[in-house]
Amino acid sequence: MAIIEPSVEAISRAVDLLRAGGLVGMPTETVYGLAADAANDAAVADIFRAKGRPADHPLIVHLGDPEQLLVWTAAVPKDAIALARAFWPGPLTMILPKAEDVSELVTGGQATIGLRMPDHPVALALLRAFGGGLAAPSANRFGRISPTTAAHVEAELGEAVPIVLDGGDCQVGIESTILDLSGTTPTILRPGAISAESIAAVIGRRPRQREELSAGADTPRVSGALPAHYAPATAMQLLPLPALLDALADNCGQGVAVLARASMPADFAGIWLHAPRSAEAYARALYADLRALDAAACARILVETPPADDAWRAIRDRLERAALGAGGREST
Repeated sequence: MAIIEPSVEAISRAVDLLRAGGLVGMPTETVYGLAADAANDAAVADIFRAKGRPADHPLIVHLGDPEQLLVWTAAVPKDAIALARAFWPGPLTMILPKAEDVSELVTGGQATIGLRMPDHPVALALLRAFGGGLAAPSANRFGRISPTTAAHVEAELGEAVPIVLDGGDCQVGIESTILDLSGTTPTILRPGAISAESIAAVIGRRPRQREELSAGADTPRVSGALPAHYAPATAMQLLPLPALLDALADNCGQGVAVLARASMPADFAGIWLHAPRSAEAYARALYADLRALDAAACARILVETPPADDAWRAIRDRLERAALGAGGREST
């Protein structure tokens, strides 16, 4: 693997590799993606192989121009047009009926497709030079902590990815909001930086959250929605601050790594990372913080439960799934 600066020559090299069916590490504003030509089944299959990703887990196709919606979808509802105007480029993925000729390898065998336009200059330069859609799930082993730097991609996938374009640290830091527009009622299937309130302000109605659906509701499968995901190899618990401090009391936290917004106790003997106070900054640092705690070789990671308000919804979602999958439990 080579991590390369995103010069004009580097973008051209990456485009040549993609057109030849290769894989490229691509920065976005959310996380780094493992990009391949979404119209090339052999290349898409290599994404699944490199990540160890189940074949029924659909991929998001990244576009360099909103007009490309017409290429990848069977129908573009007026809500999708309005949302693309408001939030693209940006961290919003829309689930729409797929065009007839879109491969079901990309869609996980479904009749819907996830589409977004990333808000990162390197990603947009690559997409526009390539001229087509790029399937680009997070560039990590399936179910593990997403990468937010080029070095994270290298540590995760090594020689499986010939080149990674280094776009610096991701500025959003968690994956895009996924909004299902394939049915009668818009539904957020994965929370992200684009909130339900922001979506409602554009389309004139508030989308449902996934947890508001009735049991057994039929919705498209989407990335990052399995119970266990985004997980460190170290066992991890998500605890309210009083319970977290109680858990440290017996041995002053020896062998424990902590991520908390609160101040570190004076007698703490483990590893303590001070989390940012704002939701936006917390999200930006989250995956790098989890990787640092995972690398500390402690017996367990304890994370202070974040606030319960809507601004923290996407962060709580990632932490709850990470805790469930941590240490190899309920492996995904």
